[in-house]
Amino acid sequence: MEYTKLNCCIQPDSEVNREILVAELGNIGYESFTETDALVEAYIQTPDFSENSLRHLFPVDFSSFQFSWNSEIIPDQNWNEVWEKNYFQPLIIADKCLIRAPFHTDYTKAEYEIVIEPGMAFGTGNHETTSLMISEILKQDLKGKTVLDMGCGTGILSILASMRGADTVTGIDIDSWATNSAIENALYNNISNLEVILGGADKIPDKKFDLIYANIQRNILLNDMSKYCNALKPYGKLIVSGFYSGDLEPIKERATDLGLLFSSFTEINNWVAAVFTSK
Repeated sequence: MEYTKLNCCIQPDSEVNREILVAELGNIGYESFTETDALVEAYIQTPDFSENSLRHLFPVDFSSFQFSWNSEIIPDQNWNEVWEKNYFQPLIIADKCLIRAPFHTDYTKAEYEIVIEPGMAFGTGNHETTSLMISEILKQDLKGKTVLDMGCGTGILSILASMRGADTVTGIDIDSWATNSAIENALYNNISNLEVILGGADKIPDKKFDLIYANIQRNILLNDMSKYCNALKPYGKLIVSGFYSGDLEPIKERATDLGLLFSSFTEINNWVAAVFTSK
């Protein structure tokens, strides 16, 4: 898949303003982000890139900062090499889960060790939302449970669920880079009970799940939550992330309208993971 990279310069540049920009770009389809001292770099699949959407990103009265940008096409390439050279370092979450790449040789052992070829797919644990989701999974009793991982990315959440005893795991993603990556990573980790499906919420199998994970941006969560609810068993749990703390209330309102009960939330650097239970 060919991507377009957006190089954004913010004035005045601050952590808060960067977070606002990343959140707004995520709401219009940008999938992954990196930061340098001078820029916020955002990536979107080239067919989804729209200059018009960028020009109308903020309301007229939005005045906390301004940003300028230029774009460049990133050809289809070996994203594993890109991540190896620049971004992906071994990571331990909650003192229990090590996430590393096959090329890492210096790392600390942990109870769960997940080997990830990151690629362009989202999910190496280095982003706060993935870390939040992993922490939630580490709290759960998954033995014999059925799990659905929406927006599975690299398959990291699916793999951990399987390692923790899930009976079957289904991962779904709209990006072929992601589904191919999840399949490869399952093989790396000797996971045999993961089914990976290319598509969106319309591809959810006609079955019920004990747990559904959805680490996806806010607008998709709001739009697809009814489909997640329909796929939950009674007393099943929906764990969602991919949004900022300021978006928690509309997420809770939507879930409540659909009959879910709000259980808890955790937060890192204004990113949130929330847990809901079906009646």
